[in-house]
Amino acid sequence: MINRIRDIRRQKGLTLADVAARCEPATTAQTIGRLETGMRSLSLTWMNRIAAALEVDPQQLVKAESDSPPMLVARLGAAGTEALPRPVDALIPITPSADAALLVMAVDVSAGEYRAGDQVWLRRIGPEDFARALNRDVLAPRPGGRFAFGRMIDRDDDRVALLPPGIGQRQVVIDRPVWLGIAETLVRRL
Repeated sequence: MINRIRDIRRQKGLTLADVAARCEPATTAQTIGRLETGMRSLSLTWMNRIAAALEVDPQQLVKAESDSPPMLVARLGAAGTEALPRPVDALIPITPSADAALLVMAVDVSAGEYRAGDQVWLRRIGPEDFARALNRDVLAPRPGGRFAFGRMIDRDDDRVALLPPGIGQRQVVIDRPVWLGIAETLVRRL
């Protein structure tokens, strides 16, 4: 688990030994070091102890630095990719990395390698980076507040061609997309 213990400790001007001594009961600097680097699992008990020692809310130890959480912007359904009337916070409470450039697409109907109930986390990129999205699954905005999702199979100066997931799908060409969301993480419930 990625945490912010080191950042908060340094902001407060404390050493590992200072934090260890402030814990109730006291612990070692080595233990605090292992917790902040992820070498030791940060349990709820440890999170509460360290938060009390740092005099912060426990949520701040794992809270993303970005003010805006990743937003759920689209759904992959039987009729293809549909935009939500308005974006909402992502439904599954994990964040692969803290970054405002992340978008989320929920999968309602299984298609290709995606199963119903999955979430696809996408990193938003600008036109200057479209070349690196070739042969990757991407979400692309379309006119009228719609989206297209699929494998980017071709890129021209002003156009990208996507092949939606699933058997027998037809290529979709999008003219001048403002951005693309490259599929970065697949979240699947167990």
